[in-house]
Amino acid sequence: MFNKILFPLDRSREAQEAIAVAIDLVQKYQSKLILLSVVEAPDPAAEVNDDPVMQSPEAIDRLLHSAQAMFAKRGIQADILQREGKPAFTICDVADELNVNLIVMGSSGIGLDVEHTADSVTSRVINLAPCPVLIVP
Repeated sequence: MFNKILFPLDRSREAQEAIAVAIDLVQKYQSKLILLSVVEAPDPAAEVNDDPVMQSPEAIDRLLHSAQAMFAKRGIQADILQREGKPAFTICDVADELNVNLIVMGSSGIGLDVEHTADSVTSRVINLAPCPVLIVP
């Protein structure tokens, strides 16, 4: 059913909490797991301050390799992928490009406040994704 699962991650608490769900799904369905992080270009007009770490390709690389090692400890081989762009669009593009069956992600990422939940990466992914999206609160 879920042959290929995409797990976009950042440094947020919600992404960390979604890891357990991703592990359960990958083990249950014997899925291929793809870890994705998006390097964001700074937006000078943004009202919400983005995490500067998510704008550093080196920091993203460390985050991905750390997550890959954590999944490996659970016996799960995960491919890693780093892309540049706007997170929601990039996540959906990668899901389409790799023919992913499911996207698993946290309910909100870093830098999000209550006033901007409608503009969240999660909300955009839900609306744009080419496959089912499982949101972990």
